[in-house]
Amino acid sequence: MQIRPNRLKQKLAAGESVCVVGGLDNADLIDQFGAVGFDGAWFEGEHGPVDFADVSDLARVCDLWGLTSILRVNQNEQSIIYRALDRGVQGICVPHVNTRAEAENVVAGGKFAPLGARGMFGCRQGFGVPNYLEVANDHTFLMILIEDVIAIENLDEILEVDHIDVFYVAPSDLAASMGHIGNIGHPEVEKTVDEALARIHARGRNSGTLTNNANVAKYAAAGVKFFYTTAGPWIAAGASEFLERANAK
Repeated sequence: MQIRPNRLKQKLAAGESVCVVGGLDNADLIDQFGAVGFDGAWFEGEHGPVDFADVSDLARVCDLWGLTSILRVNQNEQSIIYRALDRGVQGICVPHVNTRAEAENVVAGGKFAPLGARGMFGCRQGFGVPNYLEVANDHTFLMILIEDVIAIENLDEILEVDHIDVFYVAPSDLAASMGHIGNIGHPEVEKTVDEALARIHARGRNSGTLTNNANVAKYAAAGVKFFYTTAGPWIAAGASEFLERANAK
């Protein structure tokens, strides 16, 4: 048996963009969503309900549909990063990475030697794959979140770190750190996000950010490759339209 390919890494390596959905932290919901055509699913282990006991089943259902499973962990700790990978996700998202050293720590936890220091243990993605340790690094997706003013200040140094697939500019926490809590549409916040994305592209690295139906075309035109969106707004919009039509007089 060969290792399952990582759809996100393959498409990004080919210069293509990828679409990832969040807010469906349930295996049955991902199974229903699988046929839509997205490239990956983001599971929430920082702010949401996902714990290590949930990870294997969530990753398995992604495997069925060829989706890349990503877990956002709650800390930039090497043991947390490689425990999540051992449980079977194909990708890791690490919040609040503010310095080059912190970015290097993500790589250390997410890659086997000689690239990193990932702990040696059995991994669900490696079951039945005799050369797993030789090929795992090439199929492990790593993403860091740029979501604090200090990270913007240190962005050039952070971008020097190899083996990070996506540098994701997170507008909500960035807005809060800029003194505009809850207002990602503030002109200063939008300007900072756009400039950060441009700096990432100028270094030849892949960028990502939070998108929705209204702004995804804007970010596509700007060169963003990783589009993350959550299912909640779609559900709310569909429910509102249904109620409006049901109660029309």
